Amino acid sequence: MIDEALLKLLVCPKSKAPLKQVGHELICETSGLAYPIEDGIPVLLEEEARKLD
Repeated sequence: MIDEALLKLLVCPKSKAPLKQVGHELICETSGLAYPIEDGIPVLLEEEARKLD
């Protein structure tokens, strides 16, 4: 789980919109991308994100 204070600071690198944590991913509804969290570290790289359906 990402610390709540850190989550408030993180934004999507593509859209600059806020992210929300769902399971082991950070979701950006604006850009339609889900960024993985690996070993407790968010991987905020577009090439590592998966597109949401």
